[in-house]
Amino acid sequence: MNIVIITGASSGIGREFALQMDEYFACIDEFWLVARDRGKLAQLAGRLKHNARIYAMDITDSDKLADLEDAVFRHKAIVRMLINCAGYGIMGGFCEQDRALELGMVRLNCEALTEITHRMIPYMREGSRIIQMASSAAFLPQPDFAVYAATKAYVLSFSRALGEELKSAGIHVTAVCPGPVDTPFFDIAETFASTLALKKYTMVSARKVVLLALRDSLHKRSLSVYGLPIKMFLFLTKIMPHDAVLKVMDRLKKRGY
Repeated sequence: MNIVIITGASSGIGREFALQMDEYFACIDEFWLVARDRGKLAQLAGRLKHNARIYAMDITDSDKLADLEDAVFRHKAIVRMLINCAGYGIMGGFCEQDRALELGMVRLNCEALTEITHRMIPYMREGSRIIQMASSAAFLPQPDFAVYAATKAYVLSFSRALGEELKSAGIHVTAVCPGPVDTPFFDIAETFASTLALKKYTMVSARKVVLLALRDSLHKRSLSVYGLPIKMFLFLTKIMPHDAVLKVMDRLKKRGY
């Protein structure tokens, strides 16, 4: 049985991956949808043409991940794609934030992603693929978004290194690094502070980000970056010292951009 596992599938980008792949991936037998909200997962499963299994769970719980791995083993499933979309961010000064929320970001965005990836690779075969949701925040440190940016820098570095390790096995890893995406992400992220107004002008749809991510994954690309502004931002962070970029961002923020 060929399966796709999607974490964070109940909303936003994870949900969009399920909807798009359901339309175009005929070779998949089942979608395994993973998130905490059972109701939203059930609604999504009801929209899919493919068979879908619901795993309402907190992936920061290692026991739950062990149960998921056991289910893969018992069903003799081949993981054709693992798509890690679960994650969250909180904006605002590091010292002013709730410590539990900050640590929760590290556990979900980094530790849980690493653990589920490690658990699922043994059930992959040549041609299997991994898509890891990073962010353009991974490109340089971001004051007032410090922990989130650091977690996504981890995801980007981890994904690119893992992709090199798995090439000989024919398993390909793509890190997706979008800018602001029109999803419920900012409903949580802006609870305590707001992003640069300039970022709102680069907001794109989840549909476009996912469509490019799937294409880049199909073409075995290690990095997927949607949109000219974010590609320019990536280029800028490569040619300019990060201190200089951070000063520009600080000035833009002070001027209300």
